[in-house]
Parts: sequence; structure tokens; C-alpha cells
Amino acid sequence: MVAMARRSDDNGPMAGTIHSSRVNEHVGLLEIDHPPRNTLGQAMRAKLRELLDALDADLAVRAVVLTGRGEAFCSGDDLREEAARTGPRDATFLDFGRLVEQVEACRVPVIAAVNGWCVGGGLELALGCDVRLASSAARFVCAGVNVGLAASAYRLPRTIGVARAKHMLLTGLPHDAAAAERFGLVTGVYEPGELLPAALAFAERVASRAPLAVEATKRIASRALDLAAAEGRELQAREIHTLRQSADHRAAVNAFLDKRAPAFTRS
Repeated sequence: MVAMARRSDDNGPMAGTIHSSRVNEHVGLLEIDHPPRNTLGQAMRAKLRELLDALDADLAVRAVVLTGRGEAFCSGDDLREEAARTGPRDATFLDFGRLVEQVEACRVPVIAAVNGWCVGGGLELALGCDVRLASSAARFVCAGVNVGLAASAYRLPRTIGVARAKHMLLTGLPHDAAAAERFGLVTGVYEPGELLPAALAFAERVASRAPLAVEATKRIASRALDLAAAEGRELQAREIHTLRQSADHRAAVNAFLDKRAPAFTRS
């Protein structure tokens, strides 16, 4: 499936495309395609949110890979579109924020395959994903201070620590994939032609695990930094109580005893 996003002027040029496809029954692939920098204007954001909704609602889907085509992963909002807008400017930032929150709240893990430039809102989008892998050609830019704004100042410190985050946030300089890996922003760096296969292989591994357990683990881990120890124990206990009653748990135990691979059904 390929989804098109057009400018508000129906007779105008195509603003970009979101390619949506299935690698297999359980793994979805979303590719941002808006040369040269894969910006996400209003229509592109709306289409990406629509496609995320569809994948989230399909219970056969167990993992999603998000990437860009060409030389960029994503460069955030379309500044040309924003400059031409006559309405309140805050609405755009709130809308982009809702997109990132939707990625974070997705039922299944979302893996960012950062293939190239990851700038401003694009970095925020990557931070909303559960796992980030990068091409050796990737470049990461906290562009807020470059355009008189503040961006990623909440999510980046939570991901890589305050000191390293400030190193990126306060300079607005590009950081290569090696620095991103050293900082803990990404957990793997691959040659450009190897990135997408690696991200898909990672997603397929995630999709092969017990789906309800993966979803519960994502919920717990996503809240871990905001919870006191007692709250964390209580949350995990509730999730485990539910999981212990699942057919997938019983299937896994039986498969272990029989020395065979389990077949999970998300039940």
C-alpha cells in the first residue's frame, strides 16, 4: 500500500508520500518520502498518523519499522509551509507533538531506521520510537537553537542523560552516527545498504516473541523513569498477573518442556 499526501491546493505539486507496506504478516514498514529532506508538513503528518492508526489497530501487527527514503530520515516540519501559514503558529508544534506521542503510545514497538539526516522535529520523531538504529551516513541535529526555538529538550535528556543531551541541544551542531552510538542515542550503526535489513531483522525478532508480553514490556519500560520503585513493582505485578493467565504463556512453557519453538497467537 502506498499513501499519498498532497498540498492543500489540489492542483498543486505532490508534497510527498508515505510508503506503507508489510514485510510479512507481523511486521509493518513505513517510509517517509519527501525529497530532499523528508519534511513532514500538515498533510504528511496527517497521513503518517492515519497509517500508524491502521497498523496499531491491526492485531496481527507485532512491530513497525519507520525510516526515510533518500538522504534523510526526517527533517521535521516543512518550514516553507509553516512560513506561509496565516493561522496560529503554536498549532503546528502541538500537531507535531501529537504525532510523536502517537508513536510513543503505539501498541507495538516502533523501530527507527535512521538512514540519513535526522533534524529538529525529525530527531523528536526518532526519540518517540522505542529503538533507534542508524546508517553510518546518518547525521543528528538538535536544530531548535538554530531556528530560535527549543526542541527535544525533554525527550533527549531522558534518553541519553542531561550532560550529553546539552552537548547536542545547546550547540545545534550535526553529530554523526558514531557519536550518536557513543551517546546511547542509537543502539547500532550499519553501512547504508545494511541498515534496513538489520532493522527489519530486529523487528522480525521482536515479532517472534510472545506478543502480549512484548506489549506489556513496552508499557512498563515506557513508564519506568516516571515511577517510584513501589509503583514500578505494582505495575509489573499487574501485568505479570494478566500474562500468567494467557494462552501464549502456557504455550511457551509447554514448548520449553517439549524442547520446541512456541507458536504464539496473542491470546
